[in-house]
Amino acid sequence: MIARSMPRFLHGLAAMAAVLFVTGAGAQEVKHYRFAYDQPRNTGYSIAGDLFAEKLKELSKGTMIIDQYPGAQLGQEPQVLQLVKAGDVEFSIISSANTATISPQAGVMSLHYLFRDENHVIKGLADPRVFEALRTMIDETTQGLHVIATGSQGVRHMYSKKEIHNVGDVKNLKVRVQATATEDTMFPAYGAQTVHMPFGSVYTSLQTGVVDAAENSINVYLVNKHYEVAPVLNITEHEANNALVFVSDKLWQSLSAEQKGWVQTAANEISTKEPAKAFELERTAAEKLKKMGVKLVQDVDKKSFTAIADPYLDKLAKELGPHAEKIKDLIRSIN
Repeated sequence: MIARSMPRFLHGLAAMAAVLFVTGAGAQEVKHYRFAYDQPRNTGYSIAGDLFAEKLKELSKGTMIIDQYPGAQLGQEPQVLQLVKAGDVEFSIISSANTATISPQAGVMSLHYLFRDENHVIKGLADPRVFEALRTMIDETTQGLHVIATGSQGVRHMYSKKEIHNVGDVKNLKVRVQATATEDTMFPAYGAQTVHMPFGSVYTSLQTGVVDAAENSINVYLVNKHYEVAPVLNITEHEANNALVFVSDKLWQSLSAEQKGWVQTAANEISTKEPAKAFELERTAAEKLKKMGVKLVQDVDKKSFTAIADPYLDKLAKELGPHAEKIKDLIRSIN
């Protein structure tokens, strides 16, 4: 009798264990979150997404999973910002220039020649004081989202069908620029005409002559194949290609204190590691482009640009507002 009843007893234990397992799994429910950006994979944005996703998965023991939506699958940057504000997208990485569409003072990060060189960009984006100033600016000037990290896609250069060796060569060129007060002041100061359009329209506009030139980082120029319609890349280094990583307030308010800690720690991985990796991508992209026969104009007379741009630094930051002034001063003070 005892021998026959043992299997039933074991079966009962197994059933109880299954119930306990299901209950335990319910307490640690796995949730998926959207992380959207407008660039393809193999860019600084996807590096940011990977760093964030891996660290958040590790810290949350697999309960918080990031699903990346690259290549503007969920919309161009201004649209994605609105989706984050509404809580329809949980995370995104957006250029500081496009962030200016919801918080104009963010245009300070697009000031021309604000950053001296690559190391200055990397140090500036990782600086805790700069991050706090950016976070405060967003919290005090807009609603529905928060800054959790900074990112980079290197620095921006002008590309077209013609070579640009000095500021005189951009006179009367129609240049596609990001829609910010900074760009609309600086490019006309160089003698160019500014044209606004979504990033996704740049290729055909260069192809058809709607614009004569565009500007972006080397890797973005490469992966989006803009070299096919604008085969001359002029190394102007006029602007840091900065980005901000956002979380929707709707999600943020729903997280526990522990989960918020995981999200912020994972986001810190971007601020401290992504910019340097982005500049590595820039160098690799430049070598690829050279091998493909793209003309890189390395001897651009940057002093001809900075002679015009430098006087605008203080003026534009002041016009943008007190947050912008503070951020500009913090960045310029970094050695």
